[in-house]
Amino acid sequence: MIRFGAFLLGFMGCVAGIAQAQSPQPVPAHPPVQASVLVAPQPVNFDRLDERLTRLSRETDMVGLAVAVIERGEITFARGYGVTAYGEDPVTRNTVFRWASLSKGVASSLTAKLANEGRFALDDTLASFKTTLRLPGKGEEAATLEDLLAHRVGVVSNAYDTMLEDGRNPADIRRSLAGLKVVCPIRDCHSYQNVAFDAVTEIVEAATGMSYGAAVDVTLFKPLQMTTASTGRAGLVGSASWAKPYEMKRGAPQPVRQTVKEPYYRVPAAGGVNGSILDLAQFARAQMGLAPDVLTPETLVTLHTPRVYTPREQSRLGNQYENRMRDARYGLGWRTYKYDITGARVVGHRGAVEGYRSLMLFDPEFDSGVVVLWNSNSRRPVGIELEVMDMIYGLPPHDWMRIDPPAAGAAK
Repeated sequence: MIRFGAFLLGFMGCVAGIAQAQSPQPVPAHPPVQASVLVAPQPVNFDRLDERLTRLSRETDMVGLAVAVIERGEITFARGYGVTAYGEDPVTRNTVFRWASLSKGVASSLTAKLANEGRFALDDTLASFKTTLRLPGKGEEAATLEDLLAHRVGVVSNAYDTMLEDGRNPADIRRSLAGLKVVCPIRDCHSYQNVAFDAVTEIVEAATGMSYGAAVDVTLFKPLQMTTASTGRAGLVGSASWAKPYEMKRGAPQPVRQTVKEPYYRVPAAGGVNGSILDLAQFARAQMGLAPDVLTPETLVTLHTPRVYTPREQSRLGNQYENRMRDARYGLGWRTYKYDITGARVVGHRGAVEGYRSLMLFDPEFDSGVVVLWNSNSRRPVGIELEVMDMIYGLPPHDWMRIDPPAAGAAK
């Protein structure tokens, strides 16, 4: 699939360049990027990776963890570490976790697939779908489905998530968005959404005549052999092996067990998917173009082409991860970056909901990447994606997980 990856990245680069030239939003300058000199991914050192993941799982802010690596399109590593809950079973590669905002990549994949089948068009206005979403100044009459999937609808980030968490009906919340102030014109900036984004659920249900969960299952999960994937709280807690949620609280010596809460399951397109690490790895393979009968090359170009620069994400990467990934942008439900000095374009996303975290990052040219699920709010596992991608690109090892002891004589 390297030939498809090269085509995809070339197309993405052209479109991104055009989008940047047309956008009035300033894009920060970056140092010159060295083109990748690799012609193939380097082998991942699984002995080193396993040793580091074992150490990570023993940190006091961790409970359970599952990791899978894809190399040249093959799942070459899939293991669980830690436990599903203190005093309960070990995590295995079949243990089910919440995917949180990785659900948005599922929603966008389903939506783009339906669009490419002619059910509707991504440039149709949101008003034409007759959803419950209302935007300031009747913005739903100008904003398109593409704008919604790219978080370009012009209202404050995470608009009214607190209302959702308080138990309000998502449809009622979407109607109330009309009373917000505009933070930028539609299509001019990225403002991340959950309640607004979930208007996708209404669009899918109207187009397919099925519930959102049934549409996802029939269109993606079953064809991709994602055997333990589901939507909804019942799908999680009814799994044979599932990870319980934990959060590290101030003053507590270890993470504290939480209950599985319903609110973000009520916006399934934004945060309603569950699955094992093997399910997530299969979904990653499909995003690499390795299931063209399910997600065509044209659909993947639609999904992964960058639409908008994401300065908040770039600032976070700079502050926490030394700008290992740069030029942060957003496509349709997917983030894209340039990786270190290689200049390789990588695609991925991360998710967080109380007691669960998730991530995916891959190079579509090399058909290689990593997926991770864990049941705590520790930030350390985010470093796994960098350590694995560094191995794939042949870069020197670095303690991105922050589990090594300080070097002797290091400043405190």
